[in-house]
Amino acid sequence: MSSQVRSQVRSQVRRGALNTAVALCLATALTHIGLVFLHVAPSNAVSQRFNSQVDAWIYPLFEQNWRLFAPDPDSVNRQISARTAHTAPDGSVQVGDWVDLTAVDSSAIEHNAFPSHTSQNMLRRSWTSYVELHGGDDLSRSDRAVMMQRYLRNIAADRMAERDGKPFENIQLRVVTLPVAAQGSADGGRSAAAVTAAKNAETRLLPWWKVTSDA
Repeated sequence: MSSQVRSQVRSQVRRGALNTAVALCLATALTHIGLVFLHVAPSNAVSQRFNSQVDAWIYPLFEQNWRLFAPDPDSVNRQISARTAHTAPDGSVQVGDWVDLTAVDSSAIEHNAFPSHTSQNMLRRSWTSYVELHGGDDLSRSDRAVMMQRYLRNIAADRMAERDGKPFENIQLRVVTLPVAAQGSADGGRSAAAVTAAKNAETRLLPWWKVTSDA
């Protein structure tokens, strides 16, 4: 086989591989758009029929906090903090200080013209989904609830590991929920509203979670 023929064969193989890759990317993109549309659209026969497939694709990475024709804005502010625990060689347990993960995200967003999706939504939405599936008792009653618990744990564990690199085997979250303060008047009404919102704050302390090797 001449070098020219071999070159033509290699060119055809590369072209075929490129066309296949483009087709797969296009099919994946169209599938993603279709499933996200079914997720955010009002309930209908198609979305009900393929509900399990839609949920399997959407959760937890592609969850959307809105619905077509029915936006769902947050009515509260949440401060999500975490602390870790490490068992020393002598058997003593060393518990770290609370770290305000929400403040870390807010700092990354402030004065940033193009804040990342991670800073804006990942921690906040993972907590919202956790509450929707667990209620107030932190018991996982479904596979999806277990998945969301692990997802939230892993996000917090990754943030804490990136912060100082210290070893830890367990992590605990604390969530302070404050109602969004009503718009006040220019004569100090807003300050009064903020004080009222602070008084209505709710603090939720989650159980200690073991951080596994795949976290």
